[in-house]
Amino acid sequence: MIEIHAVTFDAADPYEIASWWSKATGLPLGEGDKPGDDEVMLRTERDPFLLFIRVPEGKTVKNRVHVDVNGTAGRTRDEEVERLIGLGATVHDDRRQPDGSGWVTMLDPEGNEFCVCRSQAERETATA
Repeated sequence: MIEIHAVTFDAADPYEIASWWSKATGLPLGEGDKPGDDEVMLRTERDPFLLFIRVPEGKTVKNRVHVDVNGTAGRTRDEEVERLIGLGATVHDDRRQPDGSGWVTMLDPEGNEFCVCRSQAERETATA
């Protein structure tokens, strides 16, 4: 058995994209992380945490691994999508279905894909 320690993102500017994800998730930047750092992390309450590492090459193809997120703080999936657009994300592929199921694939400001899924409350309401 293994334990996942971190989910790592290649980045052109680790501090900038980690700051964006910090705003998106509410997770704090690592203590002492600052602009220009080659590695910046967002600490979660327990592993895995999010790690952003500077790489010389830009993103050229679809991610093989991505993060799925759910709305919290009483926000629906659709409200979360709008909030993230306001922070600078873009919609890449809208897979929402008329019955309320589905997800929205978005791109962060560096082009990394992530999916916004229904919140736990939305999933419970759908099955009730």
